[in-house]
Amino acid sequence: MKRREFLKRAAGASVTWGALGSLSALGQEKNRKERPPNFLFILVDDLGWADLPCYGNSYTETPHIDRLAREGMRFTDAYAACPVCSPTRASLLSGQYPARLHLTDFIPGHWRRHAKLQVPEMRMALPADVTTIPEALKSRGYVSCHIGKWHLGGKNDPSPQEHGFSVSVPSGQNENDKRVAAYTETAIRFMKNNKETPFFLYMAHHTVHIPLEAREELIAKYEKKAGGKDAACHPTYAAMIETLDESVGRLVKTLEDLSLDQNTVVIFYSDNGGLIRRFDEKGPVVTSNHPLRSEKGTLYEGGIRVPLIVKWPGHVEENAVSKVPVSTVDFLPTLLACAGAEEMPFTDGVSLLPLLEGRGVPEREALFWHYPHYHHMHPGGAVRKGNYKLIEMFEDGSVELFDLEKDPSETTNLAEKLPEKAKQLQAELATWRQSVDAQMPKPNPEYDPAKAHEWHRRKR
Repeated sequence: MKRREFLKRAAGASVTWGALGSLSALGQEKNRKERPPNFLFILVDDLGWADLPCYGNSYTETPHIDRLAREGMRFTDAYAACPVCSPTRASLLSGQYPARLHLTDFIPGHWRRHAKLQVPEMRMALPADVTTIPEALKSRGYVSCHIGKWHLGGKNDPSPQEHGFSVSVPSGQNENDKRVAAYTETAIRFMKNNKETPFFLYMAHHTVHIPLEAREELIAKYEKKAGGKDAACHPTYAAMIETLDESVGRLVKTLEDLSLDQNTVVIFYSDNGGLIRRFDEKGPVVTSNHPLRSEKGTLYEGGIRVPLIVKWPGHVEENAVSKVPVSTVDFLPTLLACAGAEEMPFTDGVSLLPLLEGRGVPEREALFWHYPHYHHMHPGGAVRKGNYKLIEMFEDGSVELFDLEKDPSETTNLAEKLPEKAKQLQAELATWRQSVDAQMPKPNPEYDPAKAHEWHRRKR
């Protein structure tokens, strides 16, 4: 269902911000126990699957995030829809694959002028004609707030408000510790001023994205800790993660102080896998995604598998762990199902509500990725069906096949050992690309092997 048609059917109330003032008039007539749940969606930038203690990291300290995992469901096989930020964020808000949106790289992206393939032109903003989570929730009386990183268009493109957010407090390119605290304060003020209204608070941190920056006392703490500068995580990176954890703790405590915690769905998620080091190899090694292979900007597990925790008291069992593969595209149908919305816009995802409530596993054939760009790897696509995952490289058409149950580190390519399985998955990947009108790279007339490694900034 297109955005315009959906919004006609689900006409929402019009609201204004008013200096972070109250918007509670929309929901004051509803009893808090009967109203749909609030949503606190905490999105972290570049946080790796192996960066948190609840995912096995013994160096970082995140007591508040660990508590979320104990009080909710932790997903072992959650995926970002893309190995870089902008496409995942577009997918999160729209419930559609980046390939369908034709927004497949970070905005504005970078490219190799003389590489073997010429990458496709892509959209430089979240399309105005898609229905987003905040737009869809308006029919249920929700007010929505975006705080932090947007990265879905420039000043002349549709703003967060034009995509359904009543409130938007965008971030700058670099988010230091002081700014993290400022955004947390803003989020707390929003929750306090709208405690009588169902809300969707989209807290999009810029941290832990480079450049590395954190409080000196926290950096010193990790430098002195066992492993110190030889640990898997850089001390400053670990300090950034702890600062993030402090923010999570303050947000959750505010929910408790306002007696909203029992009727709030808290979602903690990352936009892509962890960045080990800058693509141009400048700067320090930041983290390790071990045991997963590779990093952000690749279709290996280290680039797309991410932490995901969901807490919803009375609905999600405490200390639960799910191995079911899920994706960014699932958030829109899941949140709308939790909110009891009757109208559902078009989505590539499935509702995870039955899974969260322990009532069953959603039916889905496979998960797909399309990344026709150069980054930490060459352009390619991927599909996961059951335990098998296939990656196709677009430069030469070669494929790699892995059994993720037996080989989560993707060390053994089974393509030659299981040619029929590889052929089947490659065909399904091709069929899916056609179904979503995925843009493919083309042979580059300026290809020069001697200059193929050179990077250039893409212009908007």
